[in-house]
Amino acid sequence: MLKRISVLCRVALHAVLGFSAIAQAVVLRDDRQVEVTITQPPQRIVSLLPSLTETVCALGQCQKLVGVDRYSNWPESLAKLPRMGGGIDPNIESVVAAKPDLVLMATSARGAERFAALGLTVLALEPRSHADVQRVMRIVAQALDVPVQERDRVWRHIDAAVNAAAQSIPSQAKGQRVYFEVSRAPYGASESSFIGETLQRLGARNILPASLGPFPKINPEFVVRAQPDIIMVGDSNFADMATRPGWQNMQAMRTQRVCHFKSEESDVLVRAGPRMAEAARLMAKCLTEKAETQKAKGAP
Repeated sequence: MLKRISVLCRVALHAVLGFSAIAQAVVLRDDRQVEVTITQPPQRIVSLLPSLTETVCALGQCQKLVGVDRYSNWPESLAKLPRMGGGIDPNIESVVAAKPDLVLMATSARGAERFAALGLTVLALEPRSHADVQRVMRIVAQALDVPVQERDRVWRHIDAAVNAAAQSIPSQAKGQRVYFEVSRAPYGASESSFIGETLQRLGARNILPASLGPFPKINPEFVVRAQPDIIMVGDSNFADMATRPGWQNMQAMRTQRVCHFKSEESDVLVRAGPRMAEAARLMAKCLTEKAETQKAKGAP
């Protein structure tokens, strides 16, 4: 009788353990609207989008990365990891050789179907707004089995830091009209972009309306006609700005109300990810300093 009870107990225990294993599986819908099943918390992750790489690290899971794209450069500890191409040219062989149990990549990237065909689990996510940053962080946290409390703590810290950046700006620096250039051609960040959202939270006005799309290619004359109070641009773009027709005579250029950011700062500013608070601080510093410059020079 005792032997039979012991056998039944072992069967029951196995059933409970089996149920627990099944319960750990998580089904997530990514930005392709594909349902992705994560059977157990990933231990080997390849990330092919900088903002996703930074999200993994912000959630305290950096040590699980075994490969990243060529543009992922934060935090510094990533420097030792293998580079596996970029969004448009992922190195399929390198990714497969790393034996990841999860591949994170953008929806616009190539290779997702190929990775899936090779038996890899792919989660395609591409944050494009402040709400997306929070949503993507939630999905990645679920995939990596990060406790809800930790995930929420990380997001609250980011959001509070953006608010703090906004509160640091003096009243006289509010309401300034800004042109933010993201890349040559030129392409600007409009009101509907995540950069535009940050500017709005900081009390700035964007000269590029949402109707143009998030990152429109614009005619340089548009900026001349708009006469922004402040121009924000990366160092690499700033070099030839003055050679554009009419730009040398723009008041923002003549009064040096141009913030040109170093390469590492530009990376922070143009990535919709967990460093958006740092981006807000950079923009807030620009708005404040240039407003003070305007006041000191007596510019209108």
